[in-house]
Amino acid sequence: MDSLYPGRSFYLEDKKMSKTFKIIILVLFIIVVSMTFIYGWMQLSKNFSLIEMTKSQTAERKGISNDPSPDHLENLRLLCERVLQPVRDHFNHVVSVSSGYRSPQLSQAIGSSPDSQHCQGMAADFEIYGTPNNEIFNWIKNNLMYDQMILEYWNSDEPNSGWIHVAYN
Repeated sequence: MDSLYPGRSFYLEDKKMSKTFKIIILVLFIIVVSMTFIYGWMQLSKNFSLIEMTKSQTAERKGISNDPSPDHLENLRLLCERVLQPVRDHFNHVVSVSSGYRSPQLSQAIGSSPDSQHCQGMAADFEIYGTPNNEIFNWIKNNLMYDQMILEYWNSDEPNSGWIHVAYN
């Protein structure tokens, strides 16, 4: 049999190396896909990633898992696509999410209910720095569908005070 490389006579070894190379590429692909899911390098919508919807300093400090299930992931995607992304597009400014998905254990650790819609991936707390929260609240109220919305700790004397809690189901 002729060698793939003139002057070399290890054709069978080259074939084995090719098979090994393919296996290595497949393993690397699986690792990259796994890392994408584990570390949240997944986009839920144009401007929202899984990592920003699941980040928690409390979870990191206390070693609490805050990984959503596939159902919760789908809920997060819908929340981002149907509420947060339209807000981002309308106001054309970064929407800063202070709390998105919370595992039931994380929710209890911060003194909230494990039955919160945050624990189902259906709720987020957010604000847009420099835009009065009541203006965002009113725009959502008049333009989007949502399950629940609360203008939390807002003070009319301080338009940027508080934040918006919104849930989509």
